[in-house]
Amino acid sequence: MTALIEAASPHVMNTYGRVPIALERGQGCRVWDVNGKEYLDALGGIAVNTLGHNHPQLVPALCDQIGKLIHTSNYYHIPGQEQLAAKLVQLSGMSKVFFCNSGLEANEAALKIARKYGVDRGIAKPQIVVYEKAFHGRSIATMSATGNPKIHSGFGPLVEGFIRVPINDIAAIKAATEGNPDVVAVFFETIQGEGGVNPMRVEYLQQLRQLCDERQWLMMIDEVQCGMGRTGKWFAHQWAGIVPDVMPLAKGLGSGVPIGAVVAGPKAADVLQPGNHGTTFGGNPLAMRAGIETIRIMEEDGLLANAAGVGAHLMAALQRELGGLPGVKEIRGQGLMIGVELAKPCGALVARAAEAGLLISVTAENVIRIVPALILTPSEADEIATRLAPLVQALLAE
Repeated sequence: MTALIEAASPHVMNTYGRVPIALERGQGCRVWDVNGKEYLDALGGIAVNTLGHNHPQLVPALCDQIGKLIHTSNYYHIPGQEQLAAKLVQLSGMSKVFFCNSGLEANEAALKIARKYGVDRGIAKPQIVVYEKAFHGRSIATMSATGNPKIHSGFGPLVEGFIRVPINDIAAIKAATEGNPDVVAVFFETIQGEGGVNPMRVEYLQQLRQLCDERQWLMMIDEVQCGMGRTGKWFAHQWAGIVPDVMPLAKGLGSGVPIGAVVAGPKAADVLQPGNHGTTFGGNPLAMRAGIETIRIMEEDGLLANAAGVGAHLMAALQRELGGLPGVKEIRGQGLMIGVELAKPCGALVARAAEAGLLISVTAENVIRIVPALILTPSEADEIATRLAPLVQALLAE
């Protein structure tokens, strides 16, 4: 009998509370660990693997690109940057794009745009409105914009210049900024991911767009997790019929290849000039090919409609299995970005679900997060619900 291979990383910094499994290969929405055990992947690399694993069109395209160019540098024009930027401009109704490597870098660039936008207007110390329960990254600046005290702990002093308000309360933001001439931008996630899958209401987004226009603020929408088709539209804010001034993207844009982007509208597109910002790896030919092919396949295979339809099916299945249970507070989200809020901490479910062959995560201590690949089928959605339900029932009964 073959001995089990232990999952361990003794030479890697201990920065993650890892589940004791090591994944080896994947196909579609399934992955297998080094011991051959199969899992249904309802996490999708944390909303990254848009096309699932080992996609039959993406893999040969990436192999083709690797055989041509992986990296040059931004000293030179990179044709794939213009191709992908033109597509993002078309999909967003915005103007120009800066490419980087991750959501954190995209958010960091957005904060720099906001500050320079203010300084260029004669504001010596620009201030940016951010939100309670927000998550924008773990650099010093993006951490400071994040609304989670646990993430701040141990890393003071934080970067100044942020005003924090609750979501979905237009009176609160007006009160917090009343008479303040130094406010230059509002920065938020359309649906907060790490904060517990908390959606901004459509009417609030519309009110916020109006307020930004009235006060000449930049509306900066972090679509890193909820963008790229996850809700059934290219970008989650499009359900409100608005267009931001700055939009960071990452995660699902490259279907697993590291990529970030900042899309900017006319008010912000020319704020950064040569010497103001840059990146070594950002916009490299491999990442650009990944973005181009991801969007092409999404369009050809109708994955926005699939995200909306299968997402609704999954929501209904979760409501059917869990909705009436005492201790299940709310099942919320849109498309294939769903949170199940429980009345007690549920971090233990991550390992228990893996033991049961299901990959999920838990955010905000008591919210189960489900963000699978956009190729998920209705039968796989049913399987997520039926595998998860007994685990939640057992936890609530403890």
